[in-house]
Amino acid sequence: MSFQLRRAQRLGGASLLLLSAAATPAFGQEPAQDKSATEIPAVTVTAPSPIVRRAVVPSRNAGRGTRTARVRSRQQTAETTPAAPVPAAPQQGVLPVVTNQFATVTVVPNEEIRREGGGQLGDLLFSKPGITGSSFAPGASSRPIIRGLDVNRVGIIENGTNGGGASDLGEDHFVPIDPLATNQVEVVRGPAALRYGSTSIGGVVSATNNRIPDAMPSCAPSFQTYGLPTKAPLASAATSPCVTAETRTAFSSVDRGVESGVLLDTGGGNFAFHADAYGRTTSDYYIPSYPYLFDQTRPVGNRQPNSATRSDGASIGGSYIFTGGFIGASITQNDSLYHIPGIDGADHRTRIDAHQTKINVKGEYRPDGAAIDAIRFWAGATNYRHNELGLADPADPTTDGVRQTFTNREEEIRVETQLMPFNARFAEVTTAFGFQAGHQELTAPSPDDPGALFNGLWDPNRNYRVAGYVFNEFKFSEQTRAQIAGRIEHVELHGSTPDFPADFLPDGSPQTSIVRNPSFTPKSGSIGLLQDLPGGMVGSITAQYVERAPKPAELFSRGGHDATATFDIGNPNLTIETAKSVEVGVRKATGPLRFEATVYYTHFDNFIFRRLTGVMCDGDFASCGAPDAELNQAVYSQRNANFRGGEFQSQIDLGAFQGGIWGIENQLDVVRATFTDGTNVPRIPPVRMGGGVFWRDDNWLMRVNLLHAFAQNNVAVIAETPTAGYNLLKAEISYKTKLDRNWFGAREMMAGLVGNNLLNENIRNSVSYTKDEVLMPGIGVRAFANFKF
Repeated sequence: MSFQLRRAQRLGGASLLLLSAAATPAFGQEPAQDKSATEIPAVTVTAPSPIVRRAVVPSRNAGRGTRTARVRSRQQTAETTPAAPVPAAPQQGVLPVVTNQFATVTVVPNEEIRREGGGQLGDLLFSKPGITGSSFAPGASSRPIIRGLDVNRVGIIENGTNGGGASDLGEDHFVPIDPLATNQVEVVRGPAALRYGSTSIGGVVSATNNRIPDAMPSCAPSFQTYGLPTKAPLASAATSPCVTAETRTAFSSVDRGVESGVLLDTGGGNFAFHADAYGRTTSDYYIPSYPYLFDQTRPVGNRQPNSATRSDGASIGGSYIFTGGFIGASITQNDSLYHIPGIDGADHRTRIDAHQTKINVKGEYRPDGAAIDAIRFWAGATNYRHNELGLADPADPTTDGVRQTFTNREEEIRVETQLMPFNARFAEVTTAFGFQAGHQELTAPSPDDPGALFNGLWDPNRNYRVAGYVFNEFKFSEQTRAQIAGRIEHVELHGSTPDFPADFLPDGSPQTSIVRNPSFTPKSGSIGLLQDLPGGMVGSITAQYVERAPKPAELFSRGGHDATATFDIGNPNLTIETAKSVEVGVRKATGPLRFEATVYYTHFDNFIFRRLTGVMCDGDFASCGAPDAELNQAVYSQRNANFRGGEFQSQIDLGAFQGGIWGIENQLDVVRATFTDGTNVPRIPPVRMGGGVFWRDDNWLMRVNLLHAFAQNNVAVIAETPTAGYNLLKAEISYKTKLDRNWFGAREMMAGLVGNNLLNENIRNSVSYTKDEVLMPGIGVRAFANFKF
């Protein structure tokens, strides 16, 4: 029996075997030499839903039903396999498609993060269908934007709790989650976002790592047979000591950047521990041409002025693992010092010095009972502070100092209970319900003029949130499933606003300075259907109604924000924002053709947005309209709006070549956002489409990909300029292999080269406030190497 036939039978991949057989004569390859038809296992995701369906093992007593089998499965897992399993990882470059969720989930697995790099989540996700980054300071502050929705509608979580920081309070603020210390990133859209709050109306970006271990580390070698890993050995609850390590290193030419990280995992008995440390530094990055569109008088070399970065961090955590669950905690420190590019940033040498300390606690308990399947909880506390540094007088270097300070102290807890499935005759029903509470204290003082009315962006404010939610999944058959979910939360905000002149408020009335304590009770719900289709496809349709309470920055902002070069004016009269959405998707995860296609429509009532008025200001209201003012006046407003669009991506294995598989891939995304009067919502991503060619085998991945972004001419009526299109050409080659441990102790290596913007195009990001002054990095090469010990 040939090697190829044995593997096809092992994988059950008859269609892939036929494809390979058909392609072999064309490329002159013997079937026995095809080493590329590796199994494509299901993508494991952690963020989308509180309902986790466990595997059912056969029960010798069928009369006792499914519940007994599930309990027995849970007991066997807890008692005999506390060691972390070795996952069946797909070959490098295989498109991960999630088919068991009720809306599109974009997954960036560990190996892709290592290849692509990026200092911020927005950089890592920049080219994914339906996603881009704010790229206010490329490589330093770039927050993900999902389907045109940004800061106040996109949640960012790490290991189940809020990422913290101040990235939702200003586009210049960094996201304190570094891809260098991250193992997987998931972008969750649709009804599952209700799990995390109404402020995640656009979606949730979830980063996971092993800082709180949920299983014992496995030191068993994970050598693969035909691409399938051997199983980790069974172990008792008390295991012998075990230590694993990983190093992550990369160099980039475009910014002369260096990054490195070390991760350690160890455990023995019932305890598992993790530690990691990382750091990166870059200089001003290379750009293809002159960056400033409307000012040609400034001397600029071939680098984007004032774009250097430096960041580092460390974390330590541990867990107690027992039969039926675990409980653990971690403490993490993130530090970053980065410059803000742009004319104002370069003139004032603006930079941000940020520090975050975060404590997380997480646990799970699976009781041996008839009613409750699992109880899970997450808790986190963040202490964040950053100083915005710069020159008060660009002509006087001695005036360098703190221009603005932001602090965020935040606590959060979330508890979920998943019930055992029960037979309701028409369906197997699984219910999970949760409780979430949070507290936040924000300040933004300005040391420049402590006694002034407009001392900082807002007065100190305190905010409280409490919520309850429930998810119900109905399994009508193996092919048909449905979900109904709901959430209700109560939000209390305590802050104040200064005196507003009459012409700054929508109703034309003056606003007297007063302490304000608005409260809101948003209510949300969703319903979805998941249906298996012929040919291995899965279809989904979801509808949701989501209410969102205004956030503190939208209500209480009242002055200059130096780094974003805006004079922000909050609106204390904002009301709840409502989104009514429908999404339809078709996905296919297995076989030689893998794809996902989604279309959606969302109508917003009272959509809250930051509207540039075209008026320029300095430090107070009296300065607004002055001819030499430097800050763009931005007023928080509400209007009804419609968002509609779609995303598509696919990958097809065309045939065998030189012992591997070659194929093509492509993608398309579009979002159109208008107010009900037909005018454009500001700062919306352009239509993008692209494709490429790849070749891969068990060890190698080679890929060339071109992404074309069309010009964005659908801009706001005031103070937004069109953005030219661009072509982003990327190429990569990487190699992954097992190593002989006698060679300096490493057991696995992955290394490669990635070329970015190989056409050296002028790329401006239409969603960025500084796009007319900041070019994205030019041509560059990134070399990386990862070793596992």
